[in-house]
Amino acid sequence: MLTNTSAAALAEHDHHDHPPSHSVFGFWLYLMTDCILFGSLFAVFAVMQNQFAGGPTGKDLFDIPGVAMETAVLLLSSITYGFAMIGAYKKRTGQVLFWLAVTFLLGATFLYFELHEFAHLIEEGAGPQRSAFLSSFFTLVATHGLHVTMGMIWMIVLMVQTLKAPEIGEREIRRLSCLSLFWHFLDIVWICVFSFVYLASVI
Repeated sequence: MLTNTSAAALAEHDHHDHPPSHSVFGFWLYLMTDCILFGSLFAVFAVMQNQFAGGPTGKDLFDIPGVAMETAVLLLSSITYGFAMIGAYKKRTGQVLFWLAVTFLLGATFLYFELHEFAHLIEEGAGPQRSAFLSSFFTLVATHGLHVTMGMIWMIVLMVQTLKAPEIGEREIRRLSCLSLFWHFLDIVWICVFSFVYLASVI
């Protein structure tokens, strides 16, 4: 039977063996570096947005209703991810998996729209090599799309981990929270893309 002193020593030992996780704070630091990356790409686009080299402009190329639909899909995916987080806090594995799957499908739909737009522009002879404007546009939008793809792969990994876990605990919630930060961050970046790239180019 443990004495009070032994129990205190054991608790102190466990505390040292299992220090508090700083993964969420570390992930915030990562997002700050991503902010710098996207900020740089937006700055490049701002400089190059009128460098058409005699080629088509954004007003000639961009389908705003289509991009608005694409934007709505991504914003809806943030809402569905929020439902997944609610399920996680309630420790309802089925609810978490369902809403993560819905979020994944919405992300895939968003990427489909984006790739369809790229294919259409290239088919029209408006590929990234056509002008500095299009080079900066493709680089910015494709970088965001790559981040969405990474987020979807991460989502699949979390779905597998959640399915294998005996129950949703602190570790699972922390992992889901990091992806939540990432996914919402991508939404904010896309709103900036929609506003400053698409809308500003057709006005």
